[in-house]
Amino acid sequence: MTRLLEILGYSPDDRLVIVNCVGLGSSNAANLGVLGALREGVATSAGLQVPCPWSRAAAAEHRGEDVGVSLTFISEHATYRWGPITRAPSLLDGNGGFPSSLVDLGEHADVEEVVRESRAQLERAVLWGFDPTHLSSHLDALCHRPELFDAYLELAVEFELPLSLPDPRVDLGFPARKLAADEGILVPDRVIVPPVGTEARSLVDEAVNSLEPGVTEIRVRPAMDTPELRAITDRWSAQVSDAHLVTNDWPFRASLARSGATVIGFRHLRAAQRGST
Repeated sequence: MTRLLEILGYSPDDRLVIVNCVGLGSSNAANLGVLGALREGVATSAGLQVPCPWSRAAAAEHRGEDVGVSLTFISEHATYRWGPITRAPSLLDGNGGFPSSLVDLGEHADVEEVVRESRAQLERAVLWGFDPTHLSSHLDALCHRPELFDAYLELAVEFELPLSLPDPRVDLGFPARKLAADEGILVPDRVIVPPVGTEARSLVDEAVNSLEPGVTEIRVRPAMDTPELRAITDRWSAQVSDAHLVTNDWPFRASLARSGATVIGFRHLRAAQRGST
């Protein structure tokens, strides 16, 4: 029996799923895709990227859905940029925004500036009217260097929020999940990220049909097919596919139902975490 199942009050063989949409606030197309998935599809949680251009619009459309803060320190697009909301010289590259890669962030980020920026992003989300249900890290950027992870974990402890971390099969080089558990921070037991490509659909079905006991986070990046999205990224079709998967793909809903899994949100983890501390 996983520790998380026990804390949540479920049986040893129970399978729980969080369908988590990342990218809220990153574009208008993403806002439409994420909010549509939360309101009309099977999505149960989302992560807001506060520094991004469409985050304020996402706040204006918020109706109390299960939304956490996706702490953002990477600006991965060549011509569509976002940057820190605090004064943080070490978090800027030469192209007018956050670094575009994990390597650049790891080599140049000042930990104190990361701490200050993380807090500012979370506090701004609260100011905008969100009641954050969890913390995540855009592209898992804060999970690949122990000093940055410490800042990430420290904020989760202070605000009593669950964390989204990479799947335990990913070797981070340090025991991130154990460190979180030692602080009483809840983390889903495993993570599924739907692959890109023609076989993606069958692989997702296979993963859902073979769910192990515990809490599985299915992480998707839904967005609507718009000229804006196509101008931002050449990987636009993958985001459109994710939107279809969690909003209009009825066979996927049937797969979830056949799996016997209970679909929950990060809000359930937050309630359990705060009740157990």
